[in-house]
Formats: sequence, structure tokens, C-alpha cells
Amino acid sequence: MAGTDEAAAADDALYVLTAALLTPAKFPSVLGDDYPEACAALGLPPVADGYGLVLGQDGEGARWTVVVDDVSLVAVAIASWDCGMEHDLSPDERTVVTALPGWPLAVAVAAPNVPAPHDPGPDAADGPALTPPDAGVWGPAQRRLGADEIALQWAVWREQVDDTAFRVPGGSAEPAEGPEGSSEDGREEAGDDRTDQDDDGRDVPSGGHSGIRRVLAEARAYVDSPPPLGRVRSSFAPGGARTLRADGPGWSLVARTDDIAFVLLDDEPGEVLPVGRGPELPGLLEALDQMAVRPL
Repeated sequence: MAGTDEAAAADDALYVLTAALLTPAKFPSVLGDDYPEACAALGLPPVADGYGLVLGQDGEGARWTVVVDDVSLVAVAIASWDCGMEHDLSPDERTVVTALPGWPLAVAVAAPNVPAPHDPGPDAADGPALTPPDAGVWGPAQRRLGADEIALQWAVWREQVDDTAFRVPGGSAEPAEGPEGSSEDGREEAGDDRTDQDDDGRDVPSGGHSGIRRVLAEARAYVDSPPPLGRVRSSFAPGGARTLRADGPGWSLVARTDDIAFVLLDDEPGEVLPVGRGPELPGLLEALDQMAVRPL
């Protein structure tokens, strides 16, 4: 990431530390399960084009999140930083939608030559300051952040799953070796190898982990009844595949369209549950990819 950049006039300088996109296809997961929920967390209307979030400190060291409507400007800056290039992110005042006290995301760096990061005083802010979620308490935000990490480090997580454990000769399901640190329940879920049929005659997983059965059923329901915008997102993956991300009440799913899936649940703190392809998962992933929001 580039060094700090002054993004306003000297009197009201904002020293930019980082930035994020808030769009239907890409938004900070800590803010919600979908785009409207993420916008609501910041008191913003869910406009179609989305926003850019610029996080920095003012001349007194106070934390501020500046919301701008120039999404392209912020996207270019983020892409440059991701490539290790310096880029001066200096939003025009005319693009500023609002300035919110605090930061909704954890930021590990600070601007030089100003006081340490702190929330603005009540005389400078109209309401309570934004704060990142408590990393020591498992909940929806941590579950979504965990899914983000799996999507980002897919190869690391994938290599910890033994494919031969999903199925044995004869088609019966056997325990799957989940990623290190996953629960026994996670290892007992053997993908969706065993199926029953629902009232509409569609295959549904039987046996295995009840939480995963619920997640797959709710994800399948999204195909028939589209959820709020951004609840299902699709992004690039190697080899012509797509990385799918779906969230719902109490759950997150990360998958590759040509591979398996991982599920995280609010009621199973810190556990990562692998789901084998089986006969049902490929079709579900394809259907979700077709309806998912994609980056422009």
C-alpha cells in the first residue's frame, strides 16, 4: 500500500491510510450479509453504483471514514496498492457524500507526525464513532471475516481437505478430513453424497451435519427467490472457475464452481466445515453463479 497521502486542504487535512469499496459486488463483510445491510450499517442508502470508503486521520489524529461517490477513483487506488504501487488517493470535495467518525474496519497503520489514532470528540462528530468488530468474540462479523480469509487463501485451505474421505466405494459417505482446527462435526460432514428428495422432487442432502443441510437448503432457495442484493457474489478464480460467496442468517459459504465448498456457522465458533461435491453441489454452485452479482 502507498504511504499516507494528504487528501484535503491543509486546514482539514485527511491523511489517507486505506480504502475499501462498498458496492453490490464488493463490500466489507464486517458490515453485513448483503449490500443493503452493509449500507444501513453506515447510514447510507443502497444506491446502485455504490460508494468508496476512504479511511484516514485528520491533523489531530482523529479517525474518519470519508464516503465518496467516485467509486472508480477508489477502485483504481486499491488496485494500485494491491500491486505494490504508490497512488495518491485525493477525492475531490464534490464527490464526498459524508464523513463518518471512526473506522468500521481494523487498520494497523497510522499517519506519521500526528497524534495516535483516536475517535473524534463529541464537538466534532454528530454521533457515535464507527468501530471494528471485537476480534475476540465470535459472531456474524467474525464468521464473515473467516469466509473472506478462506476465499483469499483458498489453496491453503483446500490442500488440507482429503478428497478420498468424502466418498468410499459403493457411494456411501465417510468422514471428510476437514482443515486443521475444524471440529469433529465438520469432519463428519461428508459432502452432499447422500440425498433424499424434497416436496418438489429435488435432491436434498440427507444425513451428515444438520447445519450444513440447512445452509445448502437456504442457498438453494436463493435460486428460486432472489435474496437481497449482494447476498450471493461471484468473482474470478484460476482455471476459468469462479469463486462463489453466499451469506445468510447465521451462515457463510465459500466455494469454487469447479471444486468443493466450505461453510461457517454462527453457532459453531471458529469451525470450518468442508462440503464435498457429490451429485448435488455442482448444480447448486452453477445456479448460484448465474444469479450472483459480479464486479464490473
